[in-house]
Amino acid sequence: MILIIILVVIVSFLMTAGLVFAYKVTRPKQIPYDETYRIEVEKGRMDPEWFEEIEKEEIWIDSPYGYRLHGLFIPCNNSSKAVIICHGITYSLFGSIKYARIFHKLGFNVIAYDHRNHGKSGGNNTTLGYYEKHDLASVKSWVIQRLGKDARIGLHGESMGAAIVLQYLSLDRDIDFCVADCGFSDLEELLSVRLREDFHLPSIPFIWLARFFAKLLTGANLKEVSPIESVRESLIPVMFAHGAEDHYVPTYMSEKMHREGNSKNHLLVVPGAAHAMALTSDPVAYEKEVERFLQNSNLL
Repeated sequence: MILIIILVVIVSFLMTAGLVFAYKVTRPKQIPYDETYRIEVEKGRMDPEWFEEIEKEEIWIDSPYGYRLHGLFIPCNNSSKAVIICHGITYSLFGSIKYARIFHKLGFNVIAYDHRNHGKSGGNNTTLGYYEKHDLASVKSWVIQRLGKDARIGLHGESMGAAIVLQYLSLDRDIDFCVADCGFSDLEELLSVRLREDFHLPSIPFIWLARFFAKLLTGANLKEVSPIESVRESLIPVMFAHGAEDHYVPTYMSEKMHREGNSKNHLLVVPGAAHAMALTSDPVAYEKEVERFLQNSNLL
C-alpha cells in the first residue's frame, strides 16, 4: 500500500508539473498593451516624439484561425519596400518600434503587429510559431494588397518573434530578407535550458509531459517548433543578432543557426548585451550591420 501511495504521489507530481509548465509556455502572463508603451519610453528604447509625429495607420487583419490581428502601418514615401516586424513573448507591437525607426529611415514601409494572445489581437493561447507563422502569412498578404505584388518584403523578429519569422521561411520563398534577433534555434532545447536554470529540473520527462499537455491545450506539437530546420532549408539571407550576455535564450543558438545556414547569412554578436538588448546596447553597430546586410541583399 505504501508503494502504491508513493507511486500515486510521484505520478501526480509529474502530471501537475507538466501541466503547469505547459500553461507557462502556451498561456504566458501578458504585459498590458499600454504598459508596454510606457516601458519602452521609460527605458529609452522608444522615442515618443518620433512615434507621435510619424504618419501611421491602425490596421486589423483577419487570421486564418478566426480572430483579428491588430497592427500599425507606417508608410514611407511611396516606397515599394516593406518590413514586417514581430515582437517577443508577453509583449506587444510597441517592442517593435525601436527597429521600425531604423528601417523607416532606410526607406521601408513598416508593419508592426500584435501576435495572437498578445496586445490587442485575438486568440487565447501562444504557440511560439506553430500557429503564429500562419498569422504572419496573412500579414504578408495584406502588405501585398496594399503595396502591390512587386513589393519587396522582409521580416524582422525579436526573441519569440525571431523564431516566428524563421519558421515562416519554410512556408514562403518569396521573402527578400530576414533579421532574427535573439531567437531560439529549437523550442524543446530552449525549454530544457529553462527547466534546468529556472526550476532545477531535468528535461526528461518534463519536456514530454509539457508537449503532451500543450497538444491538449492548443493542438500544437511543440516538437515541430524548430527554427533551425527552416534555416537549414532556406536560401533567403538572414541576419542573426544576439547579445553576448543573453542568459535567457543562449547566444550559441544564433551562432549555431548562422553556421548551419546559407553563405549569404550574417551574424552580429553584441558584447555585454543581455536578452533583446543588442540594439539598445550598441545602436551604432546594430544599425550599421543592418544597413550592410541590406546592401549585400541589393535592397539599398
